[in-house]
This record gives sequence, structure tokens and C-alpha cells, in this order.
Amino acid sequence: MLRTLLAATAFAALATAAPLTPAAAQDFDFANMSDSQKSAFGDAVREYLMANPQVLVEAINELEAKQQAQQADNDKQLIKTNAKDIFEDGYSWVGGNPDGDITVVEFMDYKCTYCKKAYDEVSDLISKDGNIRFIVKEFPILGQQSELAARFAVATKQIDGDDAYAKMHDTLMKARGNLTVESLSQIAKDQGLDPDPILKQMNDDKVTEVLRQNYQLAQRMAISGTPAFVIGGQLLRGYAPEAAMAKMVAEERNAE
Repeated sequence: MLRTLLAATAFAALATAAPLTPAAAQDFDFANMSDSQKSAFGDAVREYLMANPQVLVEAINELEAKQQAQQADNDKQLIKTNAKDIFEDGYSWVGGNPDGDITVVEFMDYKCTYCKKAYDEVSDLISKDGNIRFIVKEFPILGQQSELAARFAVATKQIDGDDAYAKMHDTLMKARGNLTVESLSQIAKDQGLDPDPILKQMNDDKVTEVLRQNYQLAQRMAISGTPAFVIGGQLLRGYAPEAAMAKMVAEERNAE
């Protein structure tokens, strides 16, 4: 890719410095040059780029911009294709304003440092905005403790309902240290819940199916890390500060 970019940049630069006729430009083929021609061309390219290094920077910036635009278009299509599973799966917890005009979906892991970093900022964004529908996708990818906590949270929702899940989710996002059966049970007790039915449910097929569906959706969306956010029609892979997410929300509203 870089070699192609360099050749294209050099050719464009040389054409600018000494404009070629349409026929000469059309016949230009680096692969068919003789060794001596390639050497002369390489010397000319090097001389030009050494004198005008900004040309290469500009070309790389342009390439990156085009790639980002293409990725954004691809992501929009992925969101459209998987919209029902993203926004209306029927089992994920929905918070914020359930009737909000923009939906933010977070794929998260309770052992993810950046998920915990994003937690306060996401909560603040939702609180300040007041018109964001927020969906949590349990996506445990960082090991045994991650899966244990995700299963416990999903089981809490299935046994004790949405309010209990919301409280459990908040607590686990703020939790530090190891997450074990014992520590999770104590959290449930502290919240006035009976941990035994939750512990029994967490290995049920219904919980496994939720995680399986989330894994498969993430795979289709080319999401391999946490946190990851779907913000309306945009996909954000990784952490971003509150201001950046608020900007994306505003862009989605303006696009409607």
C-alpha cells in the first residue's frame, strides 16, 4: 500500500512539476520500465520529495481521510443490516430515555479498564442530554471474571427485572478487584437480592443465549474490543471522551 502510494504521489508530483501529455500519462507504467528507467525515475522521485516533503504528508493524509470515509460508509451499512439485533433485540436492558430520539448502544465488559473510564462520561452524557435511549450489550471478552460478572448481571435481569439489573450494572462498572461468586453474591445481598436464584440462573441456557447472540452480533459488526458504541447510525470502536460522543449525537440529530 505504501509503495503504491509513493509511486502515485511521485508520479503526480512529477506531472505537476513537468506536465505530461495525455498520451504520456496514459502510457506510464512503472512495472514495464527498464532497470535504468526505474533507477532514473527513482532518483527523480527522491529529488522531488526531498525538496517537497509536504507532498507525501498531504498524500498520506488524503489517503487516511478516504479510508476513514469508506470505513464510516461501511459501518453505516453494517448498522442498517443489523438494526433489529442492535436496537430491538428484546432482551438487552434499555435505560436513559426509552422514548429518546437517538439510541446509544454500548458493548461492554466489566473488567475492561476503558469501559470503566467511559462509564461516568456515558452516564453524564445521558443525564445531561435527557433524550438518549441507552442499551447495554454484555460482551465479556477479557477472561473468566468477565464472563462470570456478565452472566451474573444477565441472570439478575432475568430473575429480578430491569431495575435490579440497572443497579447491578452500575455497581459492577464501579467495582475494583476480583469478581468471584462470593463477591457477586455479597453485592446481591447488599442490594436486597437473594443471590441463590441468580447463581442458579447464570448458567442457564437463557443466559448463554444472550451472550451468544451478543458475540455473534459483535462479529458481524467487526467489533473485537470494548468499549464499542453504536450512536445512531455511527459506529465508535473504542473509548472516546464525553465531548466526542456528544458531537456524534448532535451529528445524528442534524442528519435526521
